[in-house]
This record gives sequence, C-alpha cells and structure tokens, in this order.
Amino acid sequence: MRPSPQQPLARRRDFIRHCALVLATAKWPAVVRAGAPAEPLIDVHQHVQYSGRTDEQLIAHQRVLGVTTSVLMPSGDRGAGHAGGSGEHDAVVALARAHPGEFVYFSNEITDRADAVASIERQLKRGAIGIGEQKFRVDCDAPELWRIAEVAREFDVPMLLHFEHDRYNRHIERFHRTLEKFPTVKFIGHAQEWWANIDRKHVPGTNYPKGLVTPGGLTDRYLADYPNCYADVSAGSGNNAIVRDEDHYREFMRRHADKLMFGSDCSEPTGRGPACFAARTLEAIRRLAPTKEIERKILYGNAKRLLKME
Repeated sequence: MRPSPQQPLARRRDFIRHCALVLATAKWPAVVRAGAPAEPLIDVHQHVQYSGRTDEQLIAHQRVLGVTTSVLMPSGDRGAGHAGGSGEHDAVVALARAHPGEFVYFSNEITDRADAVASIERQLKRGAIGIGEQKFRVDCDAPELWRIAEVAREFDVPMLLHFEHDRYNRHIERFHRTLEKFPTVKFIGHAQEWWANIDRKHVPGTNYPKGLVTPGGLTDRYLADYPNCYADVSAGSGNNAIVRDEDHYREFMRRHADKLMFGSDCSEPTGRGPACFAARTLEAIRRLAPTKEIERKILYGNAKRLLKME
C-alpha cells in the first residue's frame, strides 16, 4: 500500500485493477471445438503477424499443436520492432475478441519511452492480463524497467522478459536486484541468455550452446531462490535447453515443476514438426516429464494459476 498522502490514488488503482481483472476473466470460457484435445493446453507466448504469418495461419498453427488458450504478446502501440515483426496492441485485441477464450493478450510498450507507463496502463484497462514481451535495449535492472514493474505490481499481473546478451534486458547477472525489489511481481524469463544460463559454465554471448549442462547456472538459481521467478519454455532457445542434455532437463523439470510454462513463440505456419520447434518442444516435455503431474503443470496448471484463469 502506498503512503497515506497517496491513498486516493491507491484506491483508484485498486478499482482500475479490479475492472481490468473482470474484463480479462470474462474472456475465459471453455473453448469447445470439434476435435479439441481432451487435455487443455496453454501457450503463454505467441505473436500475431509474426514474420508475415497471417491470423488464419496462426489459428491453424495453434489448433494443430492442440493449444486451447494462447497468450498473445504485442509489440506495443507504435510498432516497437519485435524481431521478425509482431503486431501492435490493436492487432492482438482484435484477434482475441474474434476468438474469445481461445486467445488472450498482454500489454506492452518500448521500455524507455516517456509514455510507456501510460500506454501499458491503458492496455491493461482494456483487458490485457500481463505485460510483455519486454524485448528492448535496456538493462534488466534499469530504472526504466522498474517503473514498468511498478505497473505490474499495481495491477497484479505478470511480466515477461526477453534476455539476450548485450541487446535486450542486459546483464542477467544483476536480475536478482529486480526480483528482490519487486517480490510480489511474477517475472517470466525467456530467450537466449535466459536458457543458456541453466549451465553454471555458460560463456556469455553463446546463444545456443551445445553439450552437457553443469547444473547451478544463473537461471537455475533464480528459479530456485526467488518465489516470484518463472520461466517460459519457448522459441529455439527453450527447445535448445531441452535437447542439448535431455537427462539434465528431466531433473530440471523436477526441480522447477511449479515454475515452468510451455510457450511456442514460433512463426512457423503449420504447427507440425520437424519444421515447428514448438511441436518438438511439446513432444520433448511430454516424453521427458518425470511424472504426469509435472507434465500437466508445465503444459497447463502453472499458467492457469499465474494468469488467474480460475
């Protein structure tokens, strides 16, 4: 709660957050389609207009994978420049409204824009259920990022970060400062530098390392030591973390069973392997999960809880 001089503002924030939550949860009806999978599957990371893929191709891709609910990540309100090209906020809202329950969406804006906070707040009020994908050229403990984390705290929504060496959310070794400053904000880690750092012997800047993993890397420790730290198993980086050392990943899933969530972040149009790494990741999770309970947590339960899909 804010200090007493700001109590009216805090009450207004609480009211706005409640309204946003009502809007978001109103979009969670069970999706019933002919041929829908018996077990629900949440994809916490997808994009519209990704590398030129049409909405129709995206819908087909997700349905072939068996995804029942997809979380769409916008670039922002002004074409924030997601690598490969990702649609702006209006595009994700339009698709989610056309397919209620099947698609939901996050809010986003360029981290260091002067009006980033106002832009993200506006999107949250429209029904966004999180913030991300934050993929911009700032340090992961920068004041510009912290002001957005403050919005995540006020609206009680998760925040997804793309870590890439010397490019996006730089200096992952300092991420503990952000986790500690915002203990009630649920941060979701993702991308090359995040997944390479499962290895204690990782060499910074090696985006897709090969070979056996030495447990105890930064990512491993963040997930173990911080209750507000989660991970999105998506993209080529998430897939690489699995296939480079499957024995390690089996135990990694066991250690962090309550922290991992499936995502695709895949621009491929068909949803079928081997071209689609999301399909390969799904197969690997199902094959390597130590128990059925852990598999269901990663593919559904953890995201359901984190995104308040009760």
